[in-house]
Amino acid sequence: MNKLEILKNSLREKKCVKIIAGINNFDIERVKKVVSAAEQGGATAVDIAAEENIIYVTKEMSDLPIFVSSIEAKKLIMAAKNGADVLEIGNFDALYIQDKTMSCDEIFEIAKETKDFLNTFNREVLLSVTVPGHIEIAEQIKLAQKLEEINVDIIQTEGSSFSNACSAGAKGLLEKAQVSIANTVELTRNVEIPVMTASGITPTTANMAFAAGASAIGVGSCINKLESTLEMIAVVRSIVNSVNEFRPSKELIRV
Repeated sequence: MNKLEILKNSLREKKCVKIIAGINNFDIERVKKVVSAAEQGGATAVDIAAEENIIYVTKEMSDLPIFVSSIEAKKLIMAAKNGADVLEIGNFDALYIQDKTMSCDEIFEIAKETKDFLNTFNREVLLSVTVPGHIEIAEQIKLAQKLEEINVDIIQTEGSSFSNACSAGAKGLLEKAQVSIANTVELTRNVEIPVMTASGITPTTANMAFAAGASAIGVGSCINKLESTLEMIAVVRSIVNSVNEFRPSKELIRV
């Protein structure tokens, strides 16, 4: 089974764990640490920035499926030509920091342009699209359904940028993840394609995403904030082990 088939299988089994190095992380040594931790910790895939050298280095050091993230179609097309396995439109946190957002129409047009390219490309590359957490849930659903119509492969949720997390400890972690998990519940009810819950996901909240109906999780900040590769590996491994052992009751939190 090739690595794309392994990825698809993990999505079907709802056990996919993607480790995110960061859409704006161009520090090659830092990226290498995250990729190494993802590989050694047993993650399903890794997500990196759309930069040729970073794609090349990641391919050289890892056999994991590679997601490449950008909000520009031309950069995503470049990534496909340089060996990316999944093109990821998003995340949008870099824009939010600048007080900027993207509309549903803008996101759909990028997705359409990228998908049109992939339909003529000479190898299979999947397309994942982040549905922005700042828009009303009814609009998120409409966008997700339009993306499903053009055969986007994965929908990713977000929300931590819009949560009001202020508590310490586990309660704060739950507050951080609640918007993205709530969006997961709504989107999985309205589309058939796999949904990946990202943004604010940690070892404490990972299984809540799967209980909400997710086929995958994207984990970034709780890994990236660590200094040593050993610490990163330990956190990745704890998430992967927890996910592999998790057996959600049907409709556990899909009320």
